[in-house]
Amino acid sequence: MEWFTSIPFVQDIVILFKPALYNMYFALVSIPIGFPFAIILALGKNSRNWFLSSISNAYIYAFRGSPLFIQFFMFYSLSLAMNQTVWKPLGLDGLMLNPLFIGPLVLILNTSAYSAEIFYGALKSVPKGEIEAARSVGMSKWQEFRTAVWPNMMRLAWPGYTNEVVFLFHATALVYFTLPVINDQKDLMNKAGELFEKDYNLFLHFSVAAFYFLIISMVIFFVFNKIYQYLTRHLNTGRRIKINPNYIR
Repeated sequence: MEWFTSIPFVQDIVILFKPALYNMYFALVSIPIGFPFAIILALGKNSRNWFLSSISNAYIYAFRGSPLFIQFFMFYSLSLAMNQTVWKPLGLDGLMLNPLFIGPLVLILNTSAYSAEIFYGALKSVPKGEIEAARSVGMSKWQEFRTAVWPNMMRLAWPGYTNEVVFLFHATALVYFTLPVINDQKDLMNKAGELFEKDYNLFLHFSVAAFYFLIISMVIFFVFNKIYQYLTRHLNTGRRIKINPNYIR
């Protein structure tokens, strides 16, 4: 067994396991909060209320129109500027300057904007006939949304939202490129870079990091495919999300 553990690739897999948990943490915290926020933004953008629609549109445009790297940098710089005057008096300086808080916060704000546009497109594509059928039987607005709009919106948006979740997981690699590393808080790319500085073996260390990203992405596709099969169970039990890489976001 010693010969197996002495293989450089296997050693890197063991070393990079803990850093991979940080990337998973950022994604697992961001997705459950970003999802409902994105739904609210999509409904706000679709609202007939001018104020709600304008606010939602402005938010979506701002976060989709600026690079995620800059968003990390700006939020950390703002938090740092407010440290002495706001966070320290409130006793929040340890939290508001910690990447484990700022990282998920920025990812939530970013992914909710992209996801909201996906859900908005699905919302506009809901078959009008089903909405009219719900109204014809006397359903209330809430019943209409719950029985006709929501199921169709989720079914139509899910493949695109799956891609966004994978993009979000990949984006976790940017957290420690912009935010300070505290103690041993090192993610996959950060740790791989540290290993590279020791032996300059570029191919080995970053290949193992890419291997982790690939495996976890496959798990995400598998889980979300199962959800998609559940959402489309009444249409075709064999429907699957096809893994079709989209190189332009």
